[in-house]
Amino acid sequence: MENEYRPGDDRLSFRDYQIAAAMTDQVCSSQVDKMKSLMVPLLGLAGESGSLLTEFKKWLRQGEIYSPFHDQVSEELGDILWYVANIASKMNLDLDEIARENLAKLADRWGKGGASRDDSSETEVHRYDAEFPEDEQLPTEVEAEFKMVMDKGRRKLALTIDGKPFGNKLTDNSHGADGYRFHDVIHLTFALLLGWSPIIRRQLNVKRRSQPDIDEVEDGGRAAVTEEAIAVTVYSFAKDYSFFKGAESVEYDLLRTIKMMTRPFEVHDRTPLEWQTAILQAFGVWRELIANDGGVVFGDANNRTVSYRPLPKE
Repeated sequence: MENEYRPGDDRLSFRDYQIAAAMTDQVCSSQVDKMKSLMVPLLGLAGESGSLLTEFKKWLRQGEIYSPFHDQVSEELGDILWYVANIASKMNLDLDEIARENLAKLADRWGKGGASRDDSSETEVHRYDAEFPEDEQLPTEVEAEFKMVMDKGRRKLALTIDGKPFGNKLTDNSHGADGYRFHDVIHLTFALLLGWSPIIRRQLNVKRRSQPDIDEVEDGGRAAVTEEAIAVTVYSFAKDYSFFKGAESVEYDLLRTIKMMTRPFEVHDRTPLEWQTAILQAFGVWRELIANDGGVVFGDANNRTVSYRPLPKE
């Protein structure tokens, strides 16, 4: 094989390692059934992970006097790598490709600068309606007033956007007060930071009717139901995490679920990092709305921000 790895060669790719490691496999698929050939490295991976944890236990207990620590960790990581490569080989997977795809996923999740840097803030939001007439475009600046009012003897939330009534007056639709009446801030944030919200389009009458297929699929009922389902799902996660107070990230399982739900729609190209930014900004404002029983939300798509201000005193 051209450029085949040889022991002692400093040049070693994941693929080189995988090929060389396969030559040392004592339980290859040709000798036993596939289930056993997979279970052996899977159990080995679990065992070596436990051995790695044992080394850290010794280090935590004994501190720097445990001099073999770094060498032992290196050895255990090597054994773990062998089992990972073995499993990949038996599944006909390429470790080089696995590594590349993982890095691509991490870039989508955290941006090219890593967890401490929000690269999504450095680029302009893609507007899905940029080529459509102005009256079919989502607004890039919004002033939304969330105000509690009396309606037929009950306190309800009235929402106005740029001075115009938006939707129906809302309660939490819950047996207990949980703040869900403010959930439209999620839709507003999606519209501003992701350039996508079939629900806001419908309520503001900016559906893209000039292209019937886009109007039906991207701005239609299925897309709106999907967005509402995302809002409910995000809210359910948020309740378990103090409405993301102090959070700098969102559980990846939630972001992966959103990516799966939006797969049929134009917004499928938004990255997990962009979704995370929108969710955290939305709930930063939501916490203020709950604490103050209302307020004014300002959104600026060009600056990628949503912010809060208390209602003016009457």
